[in-house]
Amino acid sequence: MFKNLKLIFSPKNKDIRKRLGFTLFCLFIFVVGTTIPVPGITSLKNVDFGDLANAITGGSLRRFSIFALGVMPYISATIITSLLQMDIIPYFTELKESGAQGRQKINTINRYLGIGIAFIEGFGMSFALVNDATAIDYLRITIILVAGTAFLLWLGDQMTQKGIGNGISLIIMAGILATIPKSFVDTFEVLILDNSSLFLGIIEYLLFVIVYLAIIVLVVFVQESERRIPIQYSNQTATSYGAKQNYIPFKLNSANVMPVIFASVIFTVPTFIAGLMNSENGFVTFVNKYVNYTTPSGFAVYMVLIIAFSFLYTFIQVNPSELSKNLSRQGGYIPGVRPGKETIKYIKTVLGRITLIGSIFIAVIAGLPIVVSSFLSTDLPTSVSIGGTSVLIVVGVALETCRQLESSLINRNYGRRG
Repeated sequence: MFKNLKLIFSPKNKDIRKRLGFTLFCLFIFVVGTTIPVPGITSLKNVDFGDLANAITGGSLRRFSIFALGVMPYISATIITSLLQMDIIPYFTELKESGAQGRQKINTINRYLGIGIAFIEGFGMSFALVNDATAIDYLRITIILVAGTAFLLWLGDQMTQKGIGNGISLIIMAGILATIPKSFVDTFEVLILDNSSLFLGIIEYLLFVIVYLAIIVLVVFVQESERRIPIQYSNQTATSYGAKQNYIPFKLNSANVMPVIFASVIFTVPTFIAGLMNSENGFVTFVNKYVNYTTPSGFAVYMVLIIAFSFLYTFIQVNPSELSKNLSRQGGYIPGVRPGKETIKYIKTVLGRITLIGSIFIAVIAGLPIVVSSFLSTDLPTSVSIGGTSVLIVVGVALETCRQLESSLINRNYGRRG
């Protein structure tokens, strides 16, 4: 790590520093935007959209800022198109199998679909939150919110192309980072300042901090773990002296943090809709009792969603059939496994087993603070229960960004040596 820091500040890597600076500048613009309220709003209704949605948008949802919708509409669009790629609509299946060109088309569809979803969500949010407004006012507010989402998508693309890391993921990470300090402060006030027993409060707060540190360690362990499948090429001799061992690395969590983001967004939809309704509505009662992640049923649904999206996203990212064809084309094979159908079946089996283990790990990490907070105190802020999800996203995105940065540094310095 310290070696990479030296490389970053090396005079030869001035362009890398420019990329880092550009990324930080874009994130600064996002943070500033979350504090700018939608202009022309004089009175807002008190509606709770849930801490999960508020954390993903960097607190701008609760403040009703110009970035109130965040990138959630785009994530919702991504979930929809991901499901359509599972042999539901042949057109999307063909795009998935078309390589880079197909992925580019899917990404374009996600952008347009995300803007459409943003318009629907923005109109519903403005109608539910704003008091004493005309139809023109609702339309104006909706356009501002949609423009905020469109700007964030553009900003994310700029960060991906001219900065370091995935822009959309970094925006989500920055939003969560902006809300984490408040969670620790609120927990400190509840467990220590407002506790009748100071000693017990300190113990509980230390336990709370230890759980967070344990989550970070577990996330790093899961993200860095991989299963290596040995590969032999027909033009190489396996027993030759000094022969390099080739392998296919399958990560324990190939989907990274996307299943957690997907599950989080899906889980906020009922809460979002319930927040627009009267508290006495039957749907609101149903959501509070059975869909809230602090209830047993809601907790179970949340865990299942994470595991399901882990499998979905992994098999979209890693196509066993395409991988088998590429191996055969390059003259490679898995020792002891026949090329063709047996190779595809073997890859599916291995990928399915490690994805099951990885998804359970991720689900446990996301659910750990929910379980712990229910034992510590009933007065803890609700933001604490989503701490596992927040840490998962932040650490996962940070690791992926550091990995890309390290790869850029190594390739650049290797190219100079060559």
